[in-house]
Amino acid sequence: MSQVKPGAEVPVAGVKEGDPTKPFSLAEKVATGTHIIVTVPAAFSPTCSNQVPGYIEKYSELEAKGVQGIWVVGVNDVFVMEAWKQKLAAARSGGTLVHFVADDTGAFASALGLIFDATPLLGGPRLKRSALIVKGGKVQDVIVEEDPSQVTVTSVDNLLSKL
Repeated sequence: MSQVKPGAEVPVAGVKEGDPTKPFSLAEKVATGTHIIVTVPAAFSPTCSNQVPGYIEKYSELEAKGVQGIWVVGVNDVFVMEAWKQKLAAARSGGTLVHFVADDTGAFASALGLIFDATPLLGGPRLKRSALIVKGGKVQDVIVEEDPSQVTVTSVDNLLSKL
């Protein structure tokens, strides 16, 4: 499948947050307003664990620019994503409003065309490191790192400059 492009609708594919028995459609959650979807190759990996805290720390700045939701999506199970969220937000009073979403089957990643073979390092297919700006359920901007071990164009500061 080809990579999602600006103008495309966010795909309807089951993801999970908090409860492994209750999949939901992220497309429905981002159908109105402005949202950022951050896709990461691996929860708890050093690069991902350095990237995502910026979105937690600058949530208010993103919100001031009209962002209503930030969704961090990884091809991990719901328990891993929840534990990662707790670890990254532990120092913050009240935790974080950033959503940590499990794409445990890789269906959402595949529908976005952002899946890659990470078998040698991570044991199977994973999401490319990317950030999508979504307005009214449609992708406005797709930003993908050339090298998934780096955070350059998908940094929170770069996203802030695009809003």
